[in-house]
Amino acid sequence: MNESEIKELILERAQNRKMSCQDAFKISEEFGISRKKIGQFLNELEIKIHSCQLGCFK
Repeated sequence: MNESEIKELILERAQNRKMSCQDAFKISEEFGISRKKIGQFLNELEIKIHSCQLGCFK
């Protein structure tokens, strides 16, 4: 998948412009993309993380 396809997938899976860490990690694993890169895409798309596995974001 190219970057635009990944971004589209993120937008489809995000609910109300939010995504859990677990869902972001799943996308990373499914498509072999680093978690850092997924985080960059989330920032670009203004998708907020919730239910952070570290407890950083609520």
